[in-house]
Amino acid sequence: MKKSLLSVLSLAFVFAGFAQQKPQYTQYILNNYILNPALSGIENYTDVKMSVRDQWVGLNGSPRTIYFSAHGPIGKKDYKTSATSFNVPGRNPRGDAYWENYEASEAHHGVGISLVQDQTGLYSHFNADISYAYHIGLTPRTNISAGFSAGIGKVSYNRSKANPADPNDPSLSSAGDFYKITPDLNAGIWLYSADYFVGIAAQQIIPQKISFTTAAPGITLLPHLFGTFGYRFLLTDEINATPSVMIKYLPGTSVPAQFDLNVKVQYMDLLWLGASYRVSDGYAAMLGANISSTFNIGYSYDLTTTDLNTVSRGTHEFIIGVLIGNRYKYKCPANIW
Repeated sequence: MKKSLLSVLSLAFVFAGFAQQKPQYTQYILNNYILNPALSGIENYTDVKMSVRDQWVGLNGSPRTIYFSAHGPIGKKDYKTSATSFNVPGRNPRGDAYWENYEASEAHHGVGISLVQDQTGLYSHFNADISYAYHIGLTPRTNISAGFSAGIGKVSYNRSKANPADPNDPSLSSAGDFYKITPDLNAGIWLYSADYFVGIAAQQIIPQKISFTTAAPGITLLPHLFGTFGYRFLLTDEINATPSVMIKYLPGTSVPAQFDLNVKVQYMDLLWLGASYRVSDGYAAMLGANISSTFNIGYSYDLTTTDLNTVSRGTHEFIIGVLIGNRYKYKCPANIW
């Protein structure tokens, strides 16, 4: 009974507009493109990411998020001619020599696509977007990019899986599932250099009022604002650390601001460990490996400090990356870490 009650309360909390409506991610540091379209085409290759996130495992109707994203550059001509252009056996390709020779990219375009499916209880939210960004150099070592993404969203209510069905629920009084198609628009700015990145993004810019029946209360899809900052420290020639902060702001909600504090420590360009603290919500541990210049993986485990911890077994998130057209054989990104 306690588990069922918490399930109902948590799902109601999500969809009544008092909490985030866009999916939550732990390993966004590996794929900031999923939050900010300004990263479209930031690297020299096409970056493909696939992820599965099971939140609050053990709780009936808990959120599950699956996404696919891919983005790459157009007209990006970074001709690397230094001794660190390619991997040198016995040396860290991301050591002192690389960062000392880091140069801003030439002006170029970037395009991408993202598909996100977020399921919570009987509700699901699917988004399909295409993105565009333009990157220019501000200084010899600093770039700025601006981008947007647009597409469609589909919010669905799967009445056929209601068990038991509530005869007093007006949305269950007719046959078939319910869904609404909505426009989707997102935009962002990304400032990046050898040592730091700063980003601002807005998702779900167009507010939408959704109701599946005139007799039931509707759902208002609210804009989400994200601010991100990270700085890279070279601890030794083999190890670097990147602490970062993300601020998420949802205007019109009871708790509009949420803060994530993260740190990622990487050994050469092979292995990395990370930790995250979401203020007043929980902790997460992360780890990953760059298997080759075309394949990488990551995993995170979240433990909430809220009352949900008494009935859930934590949150698992897996991410797989594929680097297509990686002509310099990078095992980790040159512009995001």
